[in-house]
Amino acid sequence: MNAPNKTKVLIVDDSAVVRKYFTKLLDADPEIEVVGTAADPYIARDKILELNPDVLTLDIEMPRMDGLTFLRILQQHRPMRVVIVSSLTPEGSKIALDALASGAIDVIDKPVLPERLLASVKAAATARLSNASNNSPAPAARAPVSCPNAQFHSRQVVLIGASTGGTEAIRSVLTQLPSGLPPICVVQHIPRIFSRAFAERLAQCCRFDVREAAEGERLRPGLALIAPGDYHMRMRLDQGGYRVHLDQSPPLHHTRPSVDHLFESAVPIAGSYAVVVLLTGMGRDGAIGMLKLRQAGAATIAQDERSSVVYGMPKAAVDLGAAAQVLPLPQIPEAICRALLHQHEAASRKAVDPSSRNCPVPS
Repeated sequence: MNAPNKTKVLIVDDSAVVRKYFTKLLDADPEIEVVGTAADPYIARDKILELNPDVLTLDIEMPRMDGLTFLRILQQHRPMRVVIVSSLTPEGSKIALDALASGAIDVIDKPVLPERLLASVKAAATARLSNASNNSPAPAARAPVSCPNAQFHSRQVVLIGASTGGTEAIRSVLTQLPSGLPPICVVQHIPRIFSRAFAERLAQCCRFDVREAAEGERLRPGLALIAPGDYHMRMRLDQGGYRVHLDQSPPLHHTRPSVDHLFESAVPIAGSYAVVVLLTGMGRDGAIGMLKLRQAGAATIAQDERSSVVYGMPKAAVDLGAAAQVLPLPQIPEAICRALLHQHEAASRKAVDPSSRNCPVPS
């Protein structure tokens, strides 16, 4: 008999060694019970019907049927919470992106870090299945939000953080933004090597340049930079503009890159020129940094619970009072544009208002 209130997991992997290791690792957690294993999707299909698991861990490369094909069939006929666990070669990373677009909750790279697998399975167990399994419209079909006659200050910047469910949420936001916006920095909790494929795919469907960030790269209008997997990304001020700094200092909130590191680096240099967005994800990463930015005058936006796959990071920000706006995902692109325009108008008014300047008064 299954223990009450435990997350029931089915492990699907063609390696007997991996199945044994995952079973031992997950069963050691008091909140999780491995109810079965399967060496291929055909066996998994029968065990899903028999055991009714809450979460599936699924390898990509398997005999008889590959994991991506199985995932697509599964999400069409019996939607489930699925965590992809696979060796992410460059080609494998592109397949993993397809898996996320097809309804997978998360992707984990082999060899697996125990705490990463445990956290991902627990996050998947709380995920809103409808938000993960219902694919959004193709990027090419989306019309951008409008920023008529937009002019922006050279110090303005958009900062976005996300985790579980975030790759599709980020795609949804970026593909609806128009060209010509201030620079954008994105931190997504992501496996190493996966970030480049993610940036390349976004570049194909956005109206501005998107690429994986490089050390010392200058932020400029019309450019979005994605933090590389396994590297923290921070902002620094350099000759009137911003550059990114990458480092491998210890993980924060058990992850690298960390959203908080990006957000907190922007507090003293961007402040009221920043528009800050926190999307779906497990944990609390980004909440404290968002609060500090709001206190510095930034516009802050959190994704709402209903549209989040995992309402962890946005909820933490809301609970702290860090989010000035809490919005459904489809409304966030327009909110970003409105905030940018409002900031620029406020800066322009301040520039022409003599009372805002610290000038000596003639006697």
